[in-house]
Amino acid sequence: MRLDQKYSGNVFILSSDDYAASQAVIYGMPMDYTVSFRPGSRFGPARIREVSIGLEEYSPYLDRSLEEVNYFDAGDLLLPFGNAARSLEIIGEYVSGLLADGKFPFGLGGEHLVSWPVIQEVYKKYPDLAIIHIDAHADLREQYEGEPLSHSTPIRKAAEMIGGKNVYQFGIRSGSREEFEYGRKNVNFFPFDVEEPLRKVLPELAGRPVYVTIDIDVLDPSTAPGTGTAEAGGITSKELLAAVHAIARSDARVVGADVVEVAPVYDSSEMTQIVASKLIREMILGFVK
Repeated sequence: MRLDQKYSGNVFILSSDDYAASQAVIYGMPMDYTVSFRPGSRFGPARIREVSIGLEEYSPYLDRSLEEVNYFDAGDLLLPFGNAARSLEIIGEYVSGLLADGKFPFGLGGEHLVSWPVIQEVYKKYPDLAIIHIDAHADLREQYEGEPLSHSTPIRKAAEMIGGKNVYQFGIRSGSREEFEYGRKNVNFFPFDVEEPLRKVLPELAGRPVYVTIDIDVLDPSTAPGTGTAEAGGITSKELLAAVHAIARSDARVVGADVVEVAPVYDSSEMTQIVASKLIREMILGFVK
């Protein structure tokens, strides 16, 4: 698998053509084969890139410009449609190569299950890894209707692999009774809110490698309707950006990140895609040092 190959034509604004010199690599994971409600997030990465042309390169929040970060956009990985297991293998193989090359992996989903092979590979490199998970849904099921490969299971898999006390969940407002019980007992579980509890725990993560995974449905549907499983009662884009900035300004060492579950077909206004692209700009500028 060639790491410096562009798998699709459109790219995130100001991305470089020079893989070798890049600090970070953006790659799309266009998979939505296990969704339990509305499909369409496989089209998210491409559309996020397209609307990124409307962004300013400069972040007034961080006083930094995209011109100051060298990042390569590989486009969307070529995944076998309908084959979740093989698609996850391909994602894992690709990210393994990025990490071996010393690149910061930045994934665009796709359903949330695509984060699982990425976390596995990051954990191999950083055995003291912590995860910050920002989402409307707990994703702590062992299986969904008998299927362990489901977008409702990646964080449970991650918790069992790295230890639940290394997982920090924020904004959760949907899940089964069993998931909430598991979360409160086994992980650092902060339902409903994001910024305030996040700021309180960030000192615990000082110096540690951290993987940040954000499901766009943590936002209220009034802000981001373009997602497969929208959930009322969410946070604003202002709060989510503030949370990202808090992580960026903390002493945690972010070693990889993703934004998942943008499904453009459900948002003709394109506000979800626009919010996601700005979020990604802030994450690149805040996390890639």
